[in-house]
Amino acid sequence: MYLPLLFIFSLFFISSQGAVQDFCVADLSLPNGPAGYSCKKSAKVTENDFVYHGLSIAGNTTNIIKAAVTPGFDAQFPGVNGLGISIARLDLAVGGVIPFHTHPGASEILVVIQGTIYAGFISSFDNVVYLKTLNKGDVMVFPQGLLHFQVNPSKIPAIAFASFSSANPGLQITDFAFFKNDLPTELLAETSFLDVAQIKKLKGVLGGTN
Repeated sequence: MYLPLLFIFSLFFISSQGAVQDFCVADLSLPNGPAGYSCKKSAKVTENDFVYHGLSIAGNTTNIIKAAVTPGFDAQFPGVNGLGISIARLDLAVGGVIPFHTHPGASEILVVIQGTIYAGFISSFDNVVYLKTLNKGDVMVFPQGLLHFQVNPSKIPAIAFASFSSANPGLQITDFAFFKNDLPTELLAETSFLDVAQIKKLKGVLGGTN
């Protein structure tokens, strides 16, 4: 008789404790860890921690990919720390591309607010490709960890907002992982079946060595 009551009381106590802390604003003075940032002391939290103005400014697209991603992750937007959400702005000039990449820690939802974006992802179990042309107001989801890309095929700049199921979704761009490092060219050729000359060319473009 007493054990069920004790169990119920314990559950109530645990849920009450969880509800006591409404949020965990990131303390950016401390290092980020696998579980996110430590919480800022409540007395130091202000309304500004829950507001982010960074996405109102277009990113600089004068680069090799003619695109820019402006993140609103926990490091830029402390209020999302611990909430399992974040956001980013994508600016793609004409011909701009967000190369194949993955977010190891989150799924992504992309909504186009200007122009046209050609986007897609590849499944991991059978390498099926899912491609779609997205216009203003269209939304596409990219499952967690899967390779995906976005390209602007139109004659005007494209803008989109991406939301993520993590305060810090992580990012690995495939081209940079292969060619912007000191991985030996011969090893990369052997494991990727790419031509040595092409690998050296790509390393030269992206800043890789060795």
